Amino acid sequence: MRRRSLIAAGLAAGLSPIALPALAQGLGGKTLNLIVPYPAGGGSDINARLAAPELSRLLGQPAIVDNVPGASGSLGVMKAASGPADGSVLLMGSPMELMLTPLTLSSARYKAEDFRPIGVMAVTSMVLLARKDLGAGSVDELIALLRRPGTKELSYGSIGPGSLYHLLGERFMQQTGTKMLHVPYKGFAPIINDLLGGQIDLVFAPLAGNVPDLLDAGKVKALGLAAATPHERFGAIPLIRASKGLDDFVYSLWAGAQVSQRVPEEAQQRLHVAFNEMMKKPELRRAIELGGSKVAPEQSLAELRRGYQADTERYRAIAKSVNLRPE
Repeated sequence: MRRRSLIAAGLAAGLSPIALPALAQGLGGKTLNLIVPYPAGGGSDINARLAAPELSRLLGQPAIVDNVPGASGSLGVMKAASGPADGSVLLMGSPMELMLTPLTLSSARYKAEDFRPIGVMAVTSMVLLARKDLGAGSVDELIALLRRPGTKELSYGSIGPGSLYHLLGERFMQQTGTKMLHVPYKGFAPIINDLLGGQIDLVFAPLAGNVPDLLDAGKVKALGLAAATPHERFGAIPLIRASKGLDDFVYSLWAGAQVSQRVPEEAQQRLHVAFNEMMKKPELRRAIELGGSKVAPEQSLAELRRGYQADTERYRAIAKSVNLRPE
């Protein structure tokens, strides 16, 4: 209830009056369309509904949230890519659909370079979860179990081939010389249900949403965190990078706003300034943190673009190394 109340407060409260007349120029009152490539209720949707009223106030134009789910997020991405190139269309995206989906889905007719980042709202650590009765309590113990002769093959879930959940599982096996069975699902909820029920053994998941509550209740256990530093709330979870051969196993899931690369630089800069101003809103920041994610640090457009390109190249290299091909 407290989380919903904070989100509602973030939607209802307005920014204190600020003089940003330049931000309102260029769109002539045209509606700002925030495209979410997933159904309502997920993390990207919540971020969009937090952002829409704030960007509307700052830019002086109406703003709506447009949920366009389907095909691993690619339908929403393609709609954003084909929209007007005037800055009126924002994609509320993440590496999942922008960088990974085109690597596995031949119908995804775009590439990461078709977009430019405007700002990042939240960064979420990835954690390796296990069913609570698995005979391993750490990454090192898991590796030993996987290598033990006669051990039944363990399984790990993902939200589909090419998802970050899947790539991390493949990368983990590659770097540790182990073998697990990949079990793809159509969403995160059924993965968790099967993990709780013991139908699968493991999953690489974002440490957000209902995952912290499941850990607190002891319904699942965390074997390792795919981060460079310990988690503020779950500091007892060991870092995966501390295990032998996994020193570069650091991955996070960011979420933010992007525009088509066809949008003029001036419009991108205007949106970027408004985005950074929006991220100063205390209610918005608290809502992000309450959901389990970290508020992303403010970055320049140049810094955002460098990070975006680095992530694109990194995920493509991993996909190539595990022989991932579009279908």
